[in-house]
Amino acid sequence: MLNLSTDHYDMTEENNITRRPHPLVALIPVAVLIAFLAVVIALFGSDSLSGGSQVALLMGMAVCVSISMAFYRVSWHTFEMQIKKTLGDVSITLLILLCVGMLAGSWMVSGIVPTLIYYGVQLMSPQFFLGSTCIICALVSLLSGSSWTTIATIGVALLGIGHALDVSEAWTAGAIISGAYFGDKLSPLSDTTILASSATGTDLFVHIRYMMLTTIPTFCIALVIFFASGLVAGGGSEVQTGVYTEGLSRTFNISLWTLLVPLLTGLLIARRVPSLIVLFASSVMAGVVALILQPHLLREIAGTDSVVRGLAIMYYGATAVDTGYESLNELVSTGGMAGMLNTIWLILCAMCFGAAMVASGMIDSLTQVIVRWVRSRVTLVSSTVGTGIFLNLTTGDQFISIVLTADIFKQVYDEQGYESRLLSRTCEDAATVTSVLVPWNTCGMTQSTVLGVPTLTYLPYCFFNLLSPLMSIIVAVIGWRIRRHDPN
Repeated sequence: MLNLSTDHYDMTEENNITRRPHPLVALIPVAVLIAFLAVVIALFGSDSLSGGSQVALLMGMAVCVSISMAFYRVSWHTFEMQIKKTLGDVSITLLILLCVGMLAGSWMVSGIVPTLIYYGVQLMSPQFFLGSTCIICALVSLLSGSSWTTIATIGVALLGIGHALDVSEAWTAGAIISGAYFGDKLSPLSDTTILASSATGTDLFVHIRYMMLTTIPTFCIALVIFFASGLVAGGGSEVQTGVYTEGLSRTFNISLWTLLVPLLTGLLIARRVPSLIVLFASSVMAGVVALILQPHLLREIAGTDSVVRGLAIMYYGATAVDTGYESLNELVSTGGMAGMLNTIWLILCAMCFGAAMVASGMIDSLTQVIVRWVRSRVTLVSSTVGTGIFLNLTTGDQFISIVLTADIFKQVYDEQGYESRLLSRTCEDAATVTSVLVPWNTCGMTQSTVLGVPTLTYLPYCFFNLLSPLMSIIVAVIGWRIRRHDPN
């Protein structure tokens, strides 16, 4: 479980007695990072996450450390301790990523995802596909409390159905992510929801009810866009649908029995079993199904008659199954745990950069500038939104962004007489939902890897995530249900 105490991110005693870097100085590592990332993207394109972005993050970190040690007398020990703390906090996240890799491989090879795709393309209408996808992911995420689990399971299957219906993968990914993050925000089982309420001292269910005022209108707008785009686009290709159903039925043993695994996974989620255990248990169950229904595929993957060897490769390595159709082959191929290693590598580098910015005091220096701009309700909420987004860009992790945003603004909200629930809601509207839009953020990296769609490709279509920060500011302008008491 995450350490919800905000003192985890406090500066060490040594750092407290040094001068805080000037905001313009604090911008130097950020500018270096952005410059390196621009070069990396220009040179490597979609392959930038395979190493180039990691180098950019380490270069930004090196600049931050060098400036702090040379001019502000921050010791290397301070950086080292903060990096250790930060990486320790994301250790469970890294294990979850490995289990997501196991799950993706096992659900595909066992026939679970192919079965969902096979029946889904026949039942779902192309005109209503995007809207339906958004609603399905919202419901699953609301029940599970995890956008990551939702996207890695039903999201992958829906992306396959979208391929078969000839729907743009960017639009489909946007609908999946929009629905998953809506459910994640309003679920009492969600880590980020619990974290935002705890970090601001707000009752969990008070926080959830107050979020509905911005979250539900935003979700309705996103649904209108998805349904309208489906109607304008018209029907999909029946030939393409026929290719998918024929190719899948010829390659996999399509059976409704495979759907017992998603059903049992849903029961584990309903019983509030931790995500790591759910993902691992679901992978094991899928492995049993693969041994029973798809032994021929396990032998093909192994390259021998050993199904056990094929089972192990299914979990940890890349799998490629020949369906007879190139487009379908790409869809049913998976990377297993090994496919998550670039993402894990990137997360480690992003966390190191974020830790260096925190330990140096540069994050604090930059955010204090934002706090000084606060003059009214609108500027207060806008500054909170801007800080949450800024921290997602600079620290690379939504959990750090939520905690730091709450730390920075808690006293300001109290001094100006605003309820803590306004701060907790604004943290979620900014830090939680925008994390998936940042390519080097843990969420952006993970979801682009799981779905196989680059972050910058799906970003313009994540309407819920894009509109949530704006809705938070609009509601602040209107003043709807925002109460203020005398701070004295």
